[in-house]
Order: sequence, then C-alpha cells, then structure tokens
Amino acid sequence: MLRALAVAAVWVAALAAALLALSVSPWWWILAVLVAALGALGTWDLVQTKHTILRAFPILGHARFLAELLRPEIRQYFIESNTEASPFDRETRTLVYERAKGIKSDEPFGTERNVYGLGYEFLRHSLRARTATDLNPRVRLGGPDCAHPYDIALFNVSAMSFGALSGNAIEALNGGAARGGFAHDTGEGAISPYHLKHGGDLIWEIGSGYFGCRDAGGHFDAAKFKEKAVLPSVKAISIKLSQGAKPGLGGVLPGAKVSAEIAATRGVPPGQTVVSPPAHTAFHNPVELMHFIATLRSLSGGKPVGFKLCVGARTEFLSICKGMLKTGITPDFVIVDGAEGGTGAAPQEFEDHVGMPLTEGLMLVHNSLVGTGLRPHIKVGASGKVASGVDIVTRICQGADFTLSARAMMFALGCIQAMKCNTNRCPTGVATQDQGLARALYVPDKIDRVANFQQATVASAAQIVASMGLDGFHQLEPSMLNRRIEGQRTRTYAEIYDWLMPGELLEDAPEAWLSDWIEASADEFR
Repeated sequence: MLRALAVAAVWVAALAAALLALSVSPWWWILAVLVAALGALGTWDLVQTKHTILRAFPILGHARFLAELLRPEIRQYFIESNTEASPFDRETRTLVYERAKGIKSDEPFGTERNVYGLGYEFLRHSLRARTATDLNPRVRLGGPDCAHPYDIALFNVSAMSFGALSGNAIEALNGGAARGGFAHDTGEGAISPYHLKHGGDLIWEIGSGYFGCRDAGGHFDAAKFKEKAVLPSVKAISIKLSQGAKPGLGGVLPGAKVSAEIAATRGVPPGQTVVSPPAHTAFHNPVELMHFIATLRSLSGGKPVGFKLCVGARTEFLSICKGMLKTGITPDFVIVDGAEGGTGAAPQEFEDHVGMPLTEGLMLVHNSLVGTGLRPHIKVGASGKVASGVDIVTRICQGADFTLSARAMMFALGCIQAMKCNTNRCPTGVATQDQGLARALYVPDKIDRVANFQQATVASAAQIVASMGLDGFHQLEPSMLNRRIEGQRTRTYAEIYDWLMPGELLEDAPEAWLSDWIEASADEFR
C-alpha cells in the first residue's frame, strides 16, 4: 500500500508541475514530463512480475539493474563487495541465478581456483566418458518396516519453516518441487496452507516444539500428528534432533511475529513468544528414539520415518546405532546437517564453533552404519551448502545417497543476501512476514526458477558421473574424490580416511573406534 501511495504521489507531483506550466511558465513542462515518466516507470514496476526488487522498491530498484547492465566489472564489484557473504555464497549465488533463469553458465578462460592450494578437491574423470541419459535419478526411502516407500530425488529443498520464510516463498518452493518432482522439507514450523497449495512432495519435519502436532503444554500429540501425517502430500517424516546452524539450541519465535496465520499453522496462541526446547520430550535416549520412530511410522500408515542431526560426538551416534541394534527398529533415513549450514538468526558462537562440519559428520554417520551392519536398511541424506552438480557428486562419494539445500534454493527464489533475515525487512520478500515486501515475490515466476535450478543442477551432476565413465551414482566411491593435502601431494578420500567394513564394529572394532564403541550406550545419549 505504501509503495502504491508513493507512486501516486509522483503522479500528483507531475500533475502539479503541469498546472504550473499552464498557469506560470511553459518551462514547467520539462519537469512535468520528467516526473510523469517516473510515475509511469513506478506504475510499471508495481504491476510487472519478473523482478522482485522493482515490485518492492519501484523506481529506486532500477539502480541495482543499472549496475548489472555495466557487467562484468561493476556487477562483479557489487557481488564481491558483499563482505557479509563467504566466497562460497558469492560464487554460488551467481551460479544459481543463471541456472534458475535458464542462462547458459559457461565461462571463458580457465579455472578461477588455485589448483595447488591446500584442500583443493577434484573428481576423477575417464577416457570412457559418455553422455548422461538418466537425468532424473531416484533413491528409495523405505526399510523393511515401511509400507509406503518414497523415491526421493537426488537434490531437494532443505528445511525452511513458514514464519522464517514468507508464505509466497514457501508456496514458490513447493510449486517448484511439484513441477520438478523433488521433495520439500517443511522445516519445524509445521505444514502451512502454502505447503499444500501446489501438491508438491513434503518431508514433514518434527522438531522439539512439535509444531502442528502439540498439545497445550507443548508435548507431542499423537492424534494431531496422525491427522496431518496421512495427507497425500506428506511422503516422509523427519525428526529434527539438531540443526547445523545452531546445534544444541531450540528456536525462538517472538510474539510480535506470531500472527494468527502462523499461530494456526503451528498450533500455538497468537501474539505469544514461542520457544522450542533444546531437546525432545517425547524420548530421552536412543532406545526411546527408536520406539518413537516406530510410533510415527505406524501413525502415518507406514510412511518413511527418519531423523536429522548435526553430529556432535561419535559416541552419541554410535549410541543411536546401538539403540537400533537393541530394539531391532531402524529409521528409513538419516539426514546429516553440516555445522556450516545457515539460519535466519542464531548466536554467532554457535554458527561458527559448535557442531561437526558436513564432510566429517557425513563420513562418520556412513561409517557407523556400515560398521554396525545397518547401512543397507538406511539411506543417508546430506544437507549443508550443497548447490552444484559437483557438490552432489562429492557428497555421494563421501557417503550420502541424496542431498538437500536451503541456501541455494533461497537464491533461486531471488535472495540477494541483504542479511536482513532477522529483521523482517528482507527486500526480496523471501524471509519476511511483511505483506508489502512478500507481495513483491511473484510466485509463478519463482516456481519456474526453483524447478529450473533443481533440474539443471541434477543434470550437471549426472553428466559429471557420466564423464567419470560410470553407469550411475551408485558406482561412486571415496577413491574417485581427490584432495590436495600439501604442496604437490594429492590423495583420494579412500587413502586419507579410514573406511569401515560391513559389520566390523560388531566383530572386531578397529583400535581407532574401540574406545568410543565401548563407551556408547543404547540407554543414554553419550
């Protein structure tokens, strides 16, 4: 409304200048024409649907696009001068924008990476390279106790809640998932009407606040869970044990942001601050976690149930494995969230220094499941700064079966990293509940961009695998991923890290794992 009023004010100024031209001096026509042109431009900005910035900031938003016209020098300056964003984010943002908009992303000259730098990674290609044919590979979620398995895409939307993101952003993500045939994780903020509008596949995330399935005291409510879990759009359920950006912390939603719509979605009183406890109340140890998984699977009618965590200690995950062995109950999947993952708001110390990075956490989970003989029944997902085909292939080499992304999907929606997520003033309408700003995000256009980005990224990953001379992603191994460890020396991941054999922890645990394996307990998170 304010934006429309501002444009209307420009038209009023143009009319006033015209009246002065008629009554005072014809020289006023120059100003009248210029102001009228601005009014016409502002009106067009408000009604067009291609550019979110212009819809949110009519007339003023053209300054940003003027910089883009002067590419590459000026545009690159604006991209690189965002000191708040990491080099990963700056490079990824450009890649995602091009793929989301369907722009060819080939670049002139050579690599911009220092191939002799410590930590540089590269994949092994082959002279048996071929053209990729399967551009939509799937991974089946569903162990022996799952009645309704789900074939998930290799690249999916990671957890982002309604409340953290606007309704338009959630709707666009879900519409993109529906169009592209991939999954959309709801985040812990429950299932909103925006998650259901387009019928995209959902992974319903259940956090420690049990939003959407909680009683008046904030505890798990089985009846409310069952009511939503049987919805056709819900394809899988994920229990959030911890989050990469703030492991060991629960979320806080200030009362000022708890609108009637958000309150209804989450099952909380409107206008009151909502706090998610740091740990669950429905279970307190690995054995109880396994029984909770079995309960959710039963209540949902046999849909895949798993959990997400940022790994803290190896003994804790081994304790969970012992809980699986003791009860005979296994999750259908485990999603590993890297500590480098992002969030709208969290203490800087937790973002930077708490939790295990994705590479270490992913390999630890994979090895633990292999060593306990559980890996064939459980699929592993990787979530945390996955944005390109190379990222997908790399994570599968490290032990994942599928991947999820939040940050890159936000870029596909139009996020420009204004770093205003926690202020409710996101200029692109992605991370805000301000209706004027959210309105600027035109859903149909963003649906296409999200679907385009996912499709192009998976196609890139498939071609990388084909260029490695492989028949499919299932043939990827740690030996195919190389890393420079010093000076002129590179080693494969198979050489750098120890990889357990199936059942090795049960038979004769290696020395490096023995003390942690002995300490781990099915009856306690250690």
